[in-house]
Amino acid sequence: MKLNELRDNPGATHARKRLGRGLASGLGKTSGKGQKGQKARTGVSIKGFEGGQNPLYRRLPKRGFNNIFRTEYEEITLGRLQAAVDKGLIDSKVELNETVLREKGLVRKNSNGVKLLATGTLTSSLILKISKASKAAVEAIEKVKGKIEFLAPITSKE
Repeated sequence: MKLNELRDNPGATHARKRLGRGLASGLGKTSGKGQKGQKARTGVSIKGFEGGQNPLYRRLPKRGFNNIFRTEYEEITLGRLQAAVDKGLIDSKVELNETVLREKGLVRKNSNGVKLLATGTLTSSLILKISKASKAAVEAIEKVKGKIEFLAPITSKE
């Protein structure tokens, strides 16, 4: 095969609509833009414009604060860990760290670490190496004779 022989699959591309090419084309004269006015012209940017009335986004009060430097953690629950052990997805004797949890599909997003939450029940003793855990989750793991060790969070911001 040569570069000049490369072709798209049949039906993969459609011919673009040619606007303003006569009345018989179905999109002649106003080219599907209706009659005159601001919206029929190019370069229109009136999102949120309410005809001179003070727009909604300016009338509503602004509240709160979004910290752009916050560290976001991917959350995993005790119940999900126990379900993975029951299914045979993870072995309770093997040390579970964040890369293992990601490989097994228990954690998906590429966040700054994993936080364990105490939702659900845990019956098997696990050895965990993760970034954070709630107090109740730590107590639940220690109650079933498991171990938990905390890692420094992975910071993606430099």
